[in-house]
Amino acid sequence: MPRLNAAAALQIALLLSAVPAQYFITRWSGATAAQRYHATTRLLRIWKQWRASYLNAAAWTDWTNQQFSKVKSLVGLGQEEEQTSPPVETMIFDNDQGFFGASKAVRSPRPPFVFLRVGEVVMERKGHMVGVVVSWDPELRAPPEWVDRMYSSSEDTKAEKTPHYKVLFSGPGPSSLMVAYLPQTQLERITGMRPDIPTLENYFTHFDGTRFVMQDWLRELFPEDENEDR
Repeated sequence: MPRLNAAAALQIALLLSAVPAQYFITRWSGATAAQRYHATTRLLRIWKQWRASYLNAAAWTDWTNQQFSKVKSLVGLGQEEEQTSPPVETMIFDNDQGFFGASKAVRSPRPPFVFLRVGEVVMERKGHMVGVVVSWDPELRAPPEWVDRMYSSSEDTKAEKTPHYKVLFSGPGPSSLMVAYLPQTQLERITGMRPDIPTLENYFTHFDGTRFVMQDWLRELFPEDENEDR
């Protein structure tokens, strides 16, 4: 007995549905030949549109890629291993404009509304990713095009005036790194956890059981972040 593949099964199903579809058109789409003709044309047009979108593998692939891109851009994440990122994304690692926590200005005195400190372990509230703070700005410092993309709604615009933190996260690979620039409202301090994140040794000397201890060059930029008072 011959075996049916998916394409043949779909064709048979369409043929079997032709008579019920014809009856439906005749019963509900009008009594005259002209009315039935227009109803049939409309039904075929709807079918073609549906097949071109929902049954098209390429369309599903494009949709999936778009959704994945939205998720990545939601928190402004960039992967260090990717070399084809747009310049505005690569700026999140380092830049000369002082964007994304890269300013070499000393953060002193420390504003009382900056709740998190360099070296603290934090969790991103939306994705529950655990990372480490390596820099902060008292308010958002980023290129205008990045700000427009990340904070388009009026509600998100309020976040522009809140402290922003540069945070390192582990990437999908064993040695990959993800860097995010996030508002204070999306982060919370956690204790009792030492995340294993690549390149932390570039910023810190060791983990003291509660937080990571800054190297001298980083302590010069954030001289008050190791103070015990909270």
